[in-house]
Amino acid sequence: MAARLMNAQAQVCKLGKHVVDPMARQFHASCYTASKVALSKFDSDVYLPYDKLTKRLDVVRSRLNRPLTLSEKVLYSHLDDPANQEIERGTSYLRLRPDRVAMQDATAQMALLQFISSGLKKVAVPSTVHCDHLIEAQIGGVKDLARAKDLNREVYDFLATTCAKYGLGFWKPGSGIIHQIILENYAFPGLLMIGTDSHTPNGGGLGGLCIGVGGADAVDVMADIPWELKCPKVIGVNLTGKITGWTSPKDVILKVADILTVKGGTGAIIEYHGNGVDSISCTGMATICNMGAEIGATTSLFPFNQRMADYLKSTGRSGIAAEAKKYQTKVLTADKNCEYDELIEINLDTLEPHVNGPFTPDLAHPISKLGENSKKNGYPMDIKVGLIGSCTNSSYEDMGRCASIAKDAMSHGLKSKIPFNVTPGSEQIRATIERDGFSEVFDRFGGTVLANACGPCIGQWDRQDVKKGDKNTIVTSYNRNFTGRNDANPATHCFVTSPEMVTALSIAGRLDFNPLKDELTGADGKKFKLKAPFGDELPASGFDPGQDTYTAPPPVGDSVAIAVDPKSQRLQLLEPFDKWSGQDLTDMTVLIKVKGKCTTDHISAAGPWLKYRGHLDNISNNLFIGATNIENNEMNKIKNQRTGKWGNVPEVARDYKANNIRWVAIGDDNYGEGSSREHAALEPRHLGGRAIIVKSFARIHETNLKKQGLLPLTFANAADYDKIQPTSKISLLNLGSLAPGKPVECEIKNGDKVDRIKLNHTLNDLQIGWFKAGSALNRMKELAQ
Repeated sequence: MAARLMNAQAQVCKLGKHVVDPMARQFHASCYTASKVALSKFDSDVYLPYDKLTKRLDVVRSRLNRPLTLSEKVLYSHLDDPANQEIERGTSYLRLRPDRVAMQDATAQMALLQFISSGLKKVAVPSTVHCDHLIEAQIGGVKDLARAKDLNREVYDFLATTCAKYGLGFWKPGSGIIHQIILENYAFPGLLMIGTDSHTPNGGGLGGLCIGVGGADAVDVMADIPWELKCPKVIGVNLTGKITGWTSPKDVILKVADILTVKGGTGAIIEYHGNGVDSISCTGMATICNMGAEIGATTSLFPFNQRMADYLKSTGRSGIAAEAKKYQTKVLTADKNCEYDELIEINLDTLEPHVNGPFTPDLAHPISKLGENSKKNGYPMDIKVGLIGSCTNSSYEDMGRCASIAKDAMSHGLKSKIPFNVTPGSEQIRATIERDGFSEVFDRFGGTVLANACGPCIGQWDRQDVKKGDKNTIVTSYNRNFTGRNDANPATHCFVTSPEMVTALSIAGRLDFNPLKDELTGADGKKFKLKAPFGDELPASGFDPGQDTYTAPPPVGDSVAIAVDPKSQRLQLLEPFDKWSGQDLTDMTVLIKVKGKCTTDHISAAGPWLKYRGHLDNISNNLFIGATNIENNEMNKIKNQRTGKWGNVPEVARDYKANNIRWVAIGDDNYGEGSSREHAALEPRHLGGRAIIVKSFARIHETNLKKQGLLPLTFANAADYDKIQPTSKISLLNLGSLAPGKPVECEIKNGDKVDRIKLNHTLNDLQIGWFKAGSALNRMKELAQ
């Protein structure tokens, strides 16, 4: 019976066309009526899916006949066809049915433009858009928000009307950062959600599998098409002891980043467990999961516990907490004796506060070693700016603990020595910390409360205190610190740490201050040590929701008009990419051979370029401008192989496209790490790229390339990277027989010399169909027709 129900469910949705099998209808209905506890207060007609998850999990469990990790339980209970799905960690591709989709305003533009192109009339799953990326930090929260609304009116109007027409919830600018809004309103234990932002895993702090993707993946789910994910491996992190004193949840992930590095989590879910978990608040667990993106992890997850239940109750979701408790053992906790592909042990009793950086989030310094290491490596010792908040660390608990440090310092007559910026994660957090006096404390401390938005964390920072190129140090409680990430200054040394440590270092103003042992001199000339931070996990008086910033879609959006001005510099309707010709790709030119780290920030910069995220042609003018050319060790300067002249990368790519010259780009290890932005895949495709050949890929970016019809290929022998020169001609042969697991033959011509090498790929049959059709969206249209 159960198997038949699962098979029927697998047939229910194909591009919105529903079968009439009564068993399928029975199962589909049971998914949404068994619980009668709504997914959220904004989704009153969609209910918690625990009954559905349990039935699917029973089918999988009977097949695998082994103990399951928590990650496996949540993931496999969302399989489209659990009775027949091949399940092998690290190998098989899973077809999944996520519960919801979330998009931030920068990535939502392109995702919704693609959805409009699909011709569908309404999203098939609960979906939301969050306006958080386009607000630049300049003066302070109120003025910066007003300026952003004016500058981005065209984009906000497009997003609002598109949401209304197609049935998405719309969170207005000023509402807060997408991940904080999700945690406060939508995340629940056992959730499977995809989000068009790499830090979507933040929801793992509430026991959900929340996975960052590109916009094309979001379109699939909104179109009721099963979403594909390579079956992740599972890395277990066993936490023992308790977090106390200056050590914070942030230090857990900073330590994990030290252990695994920026690519050690690739293709895996990080699953935390052990008796130390209960010493971490729900929002602290979210912090840890959020920054798991920096180690390449598919996502991160904690088991459901009382700390999560307390947070759910405090945010008005007691019904969800009660329902989750019923399924705690069955679905929301790992089985005893389950096996992990790798196991890490961390003793919280001995974990020291960490400060990681600069230029990469896995360069770890215990606070006791930070000063020594900084001097040895020539880092600027004086700190110029301290910044707390962002989606990683802007909870009520974070703000309270930082306020306690600030009050302690001010009781001795000290304030922050440097500019101190505070980013509330949401309107609810802003209103609550204002009501409870934290904002006033930060103001007296010398701080500036910025808008409820991403701000400096993503480069939306009009920084004026240093000139471009000036070597300087900043410390932040953010999650990412790649070169130029925060202020577009490649000489800025950014260190990421806990908000408590940022606050302490801002008082001293130097990297060689250790608040655990070093003394400060008060205004009265007396020496003192800062007290260990403390703060309430949740507000005793409950959260203040602040201003209402949510707009629900109308029941029917057919009459809503969406206008995109053909002359707009911000928005541009998409034209389909060309289909593969059926011929081998021969004698392609190398656009650029990238040296070293190449994140999505290097491929498609953020900051001032965010305003063009809805206009593919305009934003393509930032293609590879941050990548280092191996030929001259310079950024944004390559030789045009057609003319022999030097030019910037986008200019040369446009010249190749105009002259029908197909090109490839060559990269190093972990190519495309960082943000989920699919523009880093769209831009190469738009400007004539056909393949990206590297030593290894970051997960999200590799998928994004596949979605846009590019061939993501890796050297079978990493040393073959050295055989390709900027002047080489590259041919990809026998593409007519392209097949899963079969290497691609590559011919490299360097003058009269010809080398033949093998290139690997991870394309499956479905993804090969995307390549042949020109893109996943093209293939969707073919199937619909």
